[in-house]
Amino acid sequence: MSEAQATAAAVHVAVSLFTRRARESKSSELSLPERTVLSRLDRNGPDTTADLARWEEISPQSMGVTVAALESRGLLERAPDPTDGRRSILTITAEGAAVVHASRGELTNRLATALDAHFTRDEMELMRTAAPLIERLAGLL
Repeated sequence: MSEAQATAAAVHVAVSLFTRRARESKSSELSLPERTVLSRLDRNGPDTTADLARWEEISPQSMGVTVAALESRGLLERAPDPTDGRRSILTITAEGAAVVHASRGELTNRLATALDAHFTRDEMELMRTAAPLIERLAGLL
């Protein structure tokens, strides 16, 4: 196994475990698919149901159910696509953004508590240094 393959395997295992635990520990009223849609719209801006479904690798019908639930709660809104009348553009609402930001703040606080209790300053510095590298790697996938 090459150094790149060993590193890729280690990063994959660590990031997958971290993501799974972070998602499992959410105390939000939103389901995982609902949180994912709102987070994506918040980070990347307006999108279509079809594009969100492709990104999440689920059927457009399944994504439609998630989108309808979020829309009925006022967390996102849809508008006609100006270039294609058959499609709608989905946008997160101010209330939806507030829900996403509160959830992120809650996770950040839980992470900070765990870091303070179980990691040394040197270990925290190493994680802080690695974070932009992991972000850059994610952007290349």
